Amino acid sequence: MSREELLKRVSEILGEILDDEGLKLTEQSTADDVPDWDSTNHVRLMVALESELNLHFETNEIGAPDSVGELLDLIEKKLKS
Repeated sequence: MSREELLKRVSEILGEILDDEGLKLTEQSTADDVPDWDSTNHVRLMVALESELNLHFETNEIGAPDSVGELLDLIEKKLKS
C-alpha cells in the first residue's frame, strides 16, 4: 500500500469515527487541527487501524505520533516488519 493510499485510509477511518465522511487529512495534520479528535477517539483510531491493517501497536506507540505523517511512518514501519 502506498503512502498516499495509507493517508486516504487513515482519513476514511478517522472520518468514520468522528462522523465526518468528508474528512481530508494531510501529513501535517494533528489532533489539534481536527474537531473532536480527542484522546478517546485517538485510541479508537489506533484500534481500528490495527484491525483494518492487521498490525499491532505497542502501548507506548499509541500516543507517540504527533502528526499524521508520524503516524504514517509508524504504520509503514509496522507493515514492513
